[in-house]
Amino acid sequence: MEISGFVAPLLGGALLGGAAGALLLGGGRVAGISGILAGAIAGARERGWRVAFLAGLVLAGVVGALVAPGAAAASPRPLGVVVVAGLLVGVGTRLGGGCTSGHGVCGLGRLSARSLAATLTFMGTGAAAAVVASKLLGGAS
Repeated sequence: MEISGFVAPLLGGALLGGAAGALLLGGGRVAGISGILAGAIAGARERGWRVAFLAGLVLAGVVGALVAPGAAAASPRPLGVVVVAGLLVGVGTRLGGGCTSGHGVCGLGRLSARSLAATLTFMGTGAAAAVVASKLLGGAS
């Protein structure tokens, strides 16, 4: 069975929104990955659910790769560029007080003005970075 066109992103968005809603309604927690990771690393009081949540993300990726191995492609960029980009994203999440999942999915769903400002900022910055990377590194970004 192949899911294509607009169905795959629609299904993915529904699953993400459902999981974020379940965590908020069931545990009163926002599904912001950077905050969950920071709490798991720092040994927060409620570390167990954080580690379980992160393990679920990794397990979902492994299952996805086994079920549909051709669905995810390797990065066209060298590993060093990907690592630097990841570190910059991490710094940005600390400066912005959250990440795309915390602000973009959960914060906007709660009608948070702070999350709207953060989402507009990281989406605009991401678009600008993609244009600059495309010009400097060539090809698609």
